Amino acid sequence: MPEVDTTQEWARHWQYTELPQLDLLRARYVGHTFPRHSHEGFVFGSVSRGVEDVGLPGGTVHAGPGTVVMINPEVPHSARAGVAEGWVYATLYPSAQVVNDIAADLTSLRGTVAFTETCVRDPFAARLITEVHRAAEEGNALAADSVLRVLVAGLLDRHGSVLPTRTSHRAGASDALRARAALEERMERPPTLEALATELGTSPFALLRTFKKEYGMPPHTWLTDARVRRARRMLDAGTAPAEAAAAVGFTDQPHLNRHFTRIVGVTPGAYRRERARTYKTGGGTST
Repeated sequence: MPEVDTTQEWARHWQYTELPQLDLLRARYVGHTFPRHSHEGFVFGSVSRGVEDVGLPGGTVHAGPGTVVMINPEVPHSARAGVAEGWVYATLYPSAQVVNDIAADLTSLRGTVAFTETCVRDPFAARLITEVHRAAEEGNALAADSVLRVLVAGLLDRHGSVLPTRTSHRAGASDALRARAALEERMERPPTLEALATELGTSPFALLRTFKKEYGMPPHTWLTDARVRRARRMLDAGTAPAEAAAAVGFTDQPHLNRHFTRIVGVTPGAYRRERARTYKTGGGTST
């Protein structure tokens, strides 16, 4: 198997202060593999070079130039290069509130919205994603906000729907919910699977099975993702990476670095530096 050259990889993960409920990522990845994880908000990605293989509950989609990937909140997914050269892409991470507000303002959809497709060929929408990035990087808040609204409204018109009220009647669903709450509460020192199952009055295998059905990941994978999410919020607030690592239950900063980089796509230090630079400069760059 040929050795992967990761020296050509680069990434910028940042936030534009004028659009505080939107994260932006531009990157080239070759050997980097995103493990299964999920986001609290939406994901809109556009590949400009290469191919990104995105693993979703329904299978793997191959995203190349001219396609747009749309991932709904809390949907577990993974990603890796689909070709030897890797992939270059621009991604937007708007909060669920932003997307639902745009739906209410500009479409006929009312309620909690979602997308029915995960990967579509739409060169126009793909170009709009890169234009949001360009406007934000130039410090043009009016253009960034306007183009984002046009993008999201268009995708909702073509691929959007309203989610029905979710009431799970699956056996063990309440156990999975209680297990999740326990892991969130005791993130720093979580119980073993056996101890957690005993606490909930079920068996380890039954809890493992029902948790994966509800959240798309086994408890230990979900916990790693949850720890990284909480660490991100702490870094956003100015907490040092070493302090965040200890607070969320990682053994040390290198442990946080490894999982954070795999899931977010940049190191905790780079993530924190971009946040600090964004707030200092007002979000624009001179490039």
